[in-house]
Amino acid sequence: MDRFTIVEIRHLNKSYRRGNQILPVLTGISLDIEEGEFLTLMGPSGSGKTTLLNLIAGIDKADSGTIKVGGIDITSLSETELAQWRALNVGFIFQFYNLIPVLTAFQNVELPLLLTGLSKKERRAHVETALRIVNLSDRMDHYPGQLSGGQQQRVAIARAIITDPAILVADEPTGDLDRISAIDVLELMERLNRELGKTIIMVTHDPRAAKKARIIMHLDKGVLNAHPQIDF
Repeated sequence: MDRFTIVEIRHLNKSYRRGNQILPVLTGISLDIEEGEFLTLMGPSGSGKTTLLNLIAGIDKADSGTIKVGGIDITSLSETELAQWRALNVGFIFQFYNLIPVLTAFQNVELPLLLTGLSKKERRAHVETALRIVNLSDRMDHYPGQLSGGQQQRVAIARAIITDPAILVADEPTGDLDRISAIDVLELMERLNRELGKTIIMVTHDPRAAKKARIIMHLDKGVLNAHPQIDF
């Protein structure tokens, strides 16, 4: 089956102001990402990796240029429209799991669905499916404090996929994990990509993590260079 371009970036520029200085972060970025791709962004600290990820995810706004996701130009959306678009189209996986400690794994995963029109029964079915995908069906009633770091990250991944988003964005998803837990989480992300066809865009400084992707893009001083992987 032919894949289509799900993310289309053209002539993207982003800078930040520090006092009287304007610091360019991204310069003339153009990039196409196909549906079902697994792409990693690498580069030195301050190279603009997280900025580019946040722009694609609609967390930040570009100075100029366009970003289309699924054919929608998100650079033209208002803040309210952007928030609604993010809730439906983007799943977030962060270095720190951002779970709510007083909620169970089940309740943390259910949170994004509370903004939808799904019934309680429908929400439960969705949450149980997501937790089964990340192999945590037996931990759904546990609180974050009762789970290991790797298990908490898997809960966060279940929450990220619960609305069946168009893209998953992951910012250093293994940065706070031990080696074994990191391997476990990366294998899960690889499975989401392979078996469920999820489009994943990941920022990492870890070459071992990057090797799970099909394409590695290097950012250096705001400029993008591609290094295609050998297909797995």
